[in-house]
Amino acid sequence: MKKDIHPEYYKAIVHCACGNEFETGSTSKEIKVEICSKCHPFFTGKQKLVDSTGRVERFRTKYSQTEQGSPRKKAKKAS
Repeated sequence: MKKDIHPEYYKAIVHCACGNEFETGSTSKEIKVEICSKCHPFFTGKQKLVDSTGRVERFRTKYSQTEQGSPRKKAKKAS
């Protein structure tokens, strides 16, 4: 390896929004994340909706008509 071209490598502490903290290696000393393996639905098995600026509500209102059984437009068959 060439000298003086690689960044410093530190033991970084990762802070999650849920309060979980763990240690890993990184070029920065401290990392802040919103979702970690302790609170991510894939690892916990619980559904937790992370809403960023009302996207979940917009999705539900947009597709609520199809859930209630309103007829969808049928595609025309190619002749």
